[in-house]
Amino acid sequence: MAAATIVHDTSEAVELCPAYGLYLKPITKMTISVALPQLKQPGKSISNWEVMERLKGMVHNHQFSTLRISKSTMDFIRFEGEVENKSLVKSFLACLDGKTIKLSGFSDILKVRAAEFKIDFPTRHDWDSFFRDAKDMNETLPGERPDTIHLEGLPCKWFALKESGSEKPSEEVLVKVFEKFGEIRNVDIPMLDPYREEMTGRNFHTFSFGGHLNFEAYVQYREYVGFIQAMSALRGMKLMYKGEDGKAVACNIKVSFDSTKHLSDASIKKRQLERQKLQELEQQREEQKRREKEAEERQRAEERKQKELEELERERKREEKLRRREQKQRARELRRSQKRQEKLQAEEQRQLQEKIRLEERKLLLAQRNLQSIRLVAELLARAKVPAGPCSRGRLQPGAPRYPRGVWGSLPPGTCSPRPSRAPLGHAASRSRTPGGCSRN
Repeated sequence: MAAATIVHDTSEAVELCPAYGLYLKPITKMTISVALPQLKQPGKSISNWEVMERLKGMVHNHQFSTLRISKSTMDFIRFEGEVENKSLVKSFLACLDGKTIKLSGFSDILKVRAAEFKIDFPTRHDWDSFFRDAKDMNETLPGERPDTIHLEGLPCKWFALKESGSEKPSEEVLVKVFEKFGEIRNVDIPMLDPYREEMTGRNFHTFSFGGHLNFEAYVQYREYVGFIQAMSALRGMKLMYKGEDGKAVACNIKVSFDSTKHLSDASIKKRQLERQKLQELEQQREEQKRREKEAEERQRAEERKQKELEELERERKREEKLRRREQKQRARELRRSQKRQEKLQAEEQRQLQEKIRLEERKLLLAQRNLQSIRLVAELLARAKVPAGPCSRGRLQPGAPRYPRGVWGSLPPGTCSPRPSRAPLGHAASRSRTPGGCSRN
């Protein structure tokens, strides 16, 4: 649907439901066609913007509410223009229809044709002939006769409950708005049914060019007169919303009669059965999702448990490895300590052996010194005996006798007399000869 436009003049607005700020405003559109000449020079073109500006200048003291290009070809440019009031349409048509435009740089004149916009709206003949000729329709049954209006392009925000704070349309508001034309038997807003898109394969959430979220709705009247009054009131009208601040905006809506038996009892029952099936299917899906979620949770729990076990196993192995490493470290330290102890003991033993060796050497040296002393004493003792001949300690016959004190100067070979006492360290049990001389 077209974008919502700001309405400056609301004098022609008709009340629809003032409680919700909804009004009906006449559609004031026109179609303008500009015939283009044959371009003889290559590379030369006509500016659509220049043509539009010339059209705006042709309506002297007035201006278009909107003017846009609906179609552009090599032969013509078609515009759709809209004005504020219905009364201005005739004056705009008088200023435009049959006039010409002279563009700068072109010798040919462009002809302008303007006409009131032809509204695509069904007539009473259309629905009467449709339901009369349709073989699958029973005019005695609701929904299979001309009693349901199909509305498209309704802004969601305009039909939302004010106290709810939501921008979703409400069936209650829809009933209050359209019950002005007669008693309503049933309404349906497909976008409010979460299963409708899946049932029909259609997308009921549509956006207009203005950014407003629009919806479609079905309104079924209990009496034929209500349907007729609603269709007559909506013919050639667009929907206008007037806020509390007094500002008004309007948007075009599409209105047609329902030819699909949408609100017939059979269709409603069919949708209910489909909805029930979809609900059961959704419950099955939810149950399946729940089971899958539980299975995933169990799997995740098992994975977490497995990871914890693996982590514990890794921690145990790590601790075992550290323990073995510590044991090896302690064993190495113990071996090193033992080696140091053995080394110290060996060093002490070596020092002790060295000390013993030194002591033994000292003892040996002392013994040798003692023996040397004894030997010297013995030698000295022997040296005191005369060196003359003797026989068993007695003087040999003919040997001279020397007085006491001159033994040291005895000639060699003379025997010394027995000394008065034995030398120091000499054996007391020394054997003597009968003559008093010692035996060697």
